[in-house]
Amino acid sequence: MRSIWRGAVSFGLVSIGVKLYSATEDKDIRFHQVHATDGGRVKYKRVCSIDGEEVEYSDIAKGYELPSGDVVILTDEDFDELPLSTRREIEVLQFVDQSEIDPIQFEKTYYLEPDGPAVRPYVLLREALENAGQVAITKIAIRQRESLAAMRVRDGVLVLHTMRWPDEIRRPDFAFLDEDVSVRPQELQMAEALIGSMTGEFDPSEFTDDYREAMTALLEAKQSGGEVQAIPEAPDTGAAVVDLMSALRRSVERARGGSGDDASEEATADTTEAAAKPAAKKAPAKKATAAAEKKAPAKKAPAKKAAAEKPAEKATASKSTTAKKAPAKRARRSA
Repeated sequence: MRSIWRGAVSFGLVSIGVKLYSATEDKDIRFHQVHATDGGRVKYKRVCSIDGEEVEYSDIAKGYELPSGDVVILTDEDFDELPLSTRREIEVLQFVDQSEIDPIQFEKTYYLEPDGPAVRPYVLLREALENAGQVAITKIAIRQRESLAAMRVRDGVLVLHTMRWPDEIRRPDFAFLDEDVSVRPQELQMAEALIGSMTGEFDPSEFTDDYREAMTALLEAKQSGGEVQAIPEAPDTGAAVVDLMSALRRSVERARGGSGDDASEEATADTTEAAAKPAAKKAPAKKATAAAEKKAPAKKAPAKKAAAEKPAEKATASKSTTAKKAPAKRARRSA
């Protein structure tokens, strides 16, 4: 077992160092919420109800809602300043008979182990409680909550039962309690006889959790029958999506002539439209360049043909004409 709390039991002028352990554990069969089609785990995100954005755990604080609807926000520093005098101390307040404590007040049970050299005073308190036949009423603070607790001895170990405060126990306000309901003596006698016939010593090992056993058998049957879903690992693409969107925003800002570091929060449709506008302006330029390249060979072809069919002087003239056209062609390409 692993201790969940460390402190001291304050018994008069005696301080007994102890470690606190959870005395109980749940054996329920736990299920996960999964996607029925592929068995993938269903996960939840912490989303702000106002702006709809996901909230990091470090940005989450505790808030108390007032009857007016306003919220008082408390931070960890506020909780640290609260005066919990029993933060690391189990303060013994008084000793009472265990029969005076209604079991409805018990909440959770813990074991107390002596810490280091505190074994001797620990045994002293244990023996004194057993000889007196009483339990100690104490106060303890666990996880920023102060509770009453009853400390008793069980199997040679000090056991601590945290208790609910009186205002945390509801009153049974039922209508039939105000009614005058009578039972016949014969019926009461038969009921008492039935109770007597079913009376015995309590042995918790004689009782079983039938539902848990049936569920365990069902899971084992499905496993042996091959009804097991292999879950593939989901690719972690969250960071890549964020980086891609950031790069797209910077690209759009640069294309518009703004700073690439400005964080523009625009919709996806606006980003797509803005990215498409520069491409639309560049398209006519490409078409004009292609047309210019196609027209240039078309003008050269007649010149060569004429040079082959006409006399030499005309060929010379055509060569000079071609020489004059060459600068114009270079000018168009540079443009």
